[in-house]
Amino acid sequence: MTRYPVIDGHNDLAWACRETRDYAVAGLDGAVPTLHTDLPRLRAGNVAGQFWSVWVDPVLEGAEQVVATLEQIDFVQRFVNAYPDQLRLVNTAAEAREAMSSRRIASLIGVEGGAQLGGSLATLRQYARLGARYLTLTWSRTIDWADSATDTAQHEGLTDFGRGVVREMNRIGMLVDLAHVAPATMRDALEVSERPVMVSHSAAWALCKHNRNVPDDVLTSIGERDGVVMVAFVPSFLSEERRLWVEAGQEGAAPPVGISDLADHIDHVREVAGVHAVGLGADYDGTDAMPVGLEDVSGYPRLFAELERRGWNESELLGLGRDNVLRVLEASDGDYRDFIAGNAGDPEPLVIAPAIDTTTLKEG
Repeated sequence: MTRYPVIDGHNDLAWACRETRDYAVAGLDGAVPTLHTDLPRLRAGNVAGQFWSVWVDPVLEGAEQVVATLEQIDFVQRFVNAYPDQLRLVNTAAEAREAMSSRRIASLIGVEGGAQLGGSLATLRQYARLGARYLTLTWSRTIDWADSATDTAQHEGLTDFGRGVVREMNRIGMLVDLAHVAPATMRDALEVSERPVMVSHSAAWALCKHNRNVPDDVLTSIGERDGVVMVAFVPSFLSEERRLWVEAGQEGAAPPVGISDLADHIDHVREVAGVHAVGLGADYDGTDAMPVGLEDVSGYPRLFAELERRGWNESELLGLGRDNVLRVLEASDGDYRDFIAGNAGDPEPLVIAPAIDTTTLKEG
C-alpha cells in the first residue's frame, strides 16, 4: 500500500473458493498456488481495496441463484472476520479510506448479475443491507429485463422493469455496473441513472472487438457523467489476435498478451473517457489465463511501472489505482447511508419482473 495503492473492481475469489475449497477461508493468509489471490500476494501487489465479486453460475436457477449469492456474501464476511488485522469489510468511501489508513485491505461486495435478484427488488434491497455496493445488470445471458453483451438480445436494452431496477439502485445507493451488458443496455442505463455508473471489468472495444468490451460512445458518456471504467486484464479482451484464437477453438499456442497490451487499453480509456474515468478491475480468479507479468494479484506494480514509462504522473496513477473509483462510490454513499438508516422513502411499485421465453438463450 505504498506508492500506488489499488482498489480493484472485480475479483472472483468467492466462487473459486466454492469450486476448489468448499468455501474454506483457512490458509488464505499463506500461499495458495491454485488461486490467483491470497493475502501475501495482495500485499505484494499493493492492493489496498477490493470489490469481492459474488457471482452465480447460471446452471443454478431461480431461488438457487439467491441462495448461492447469500453463500458467497457469507464467504466474504467470514474471510474478513478470519483476518481482521489484514482485512476490513467496508460499505462507503470514508470507511475504505479509514481501512487503508490502518493498513487493512478495504473489502467491498459487488453482485455480478441481475439474474441473482430472482426478479425481485426486495432481493436487491436485501443484498444492499448485507453490504453489496454494486450490481452488474447481467452476466453472460440475457435476462428477463436486460440484454447481455454475449447473448441474443430480446429487449433492445432495458425493459421498463430494468429501468426501474436502475432507479431503485440509485435510490438505495447501489452502483450500476455496466460490465457484461449489451451496448444498448449500457446506453439505456446511462439515460436513466442519476448517479455515476461503473464498469467493473471490461476493456475498450475500439482496440479489441470482444463483445464484452465498451464502445467509444459509451466510454465518452461514462466520462461525461463522472463514472469510471475499470479495465479488465482478461487476455481475450485485450488482444484481437487472442480473441480470434479463442473463438476459433484455441488450436495451437496462445498468442501472447502482456502488460503493454493492457496499458494500451488503459491509455485508450483515458483518451476517450478522461483520466478521471479510468480504473482497474482485473477479474482475478474469474478466468484461467492472465497477461504475462500479471499472472496473479502481486503484479500490479509492474503495470504502474509501464504507465510511468509512458508518462503518467503520480496524481494520474493514484486516480487510476484508487481515487477515481472512490469518487464514484462516494457519489452514492449518501443514498446508501439514508437507505440503511431507513430514510430513503418508499420504493416505486415494481416487485417482480415479467418472465421471458428463455428457450433461445445460450451460454455466453
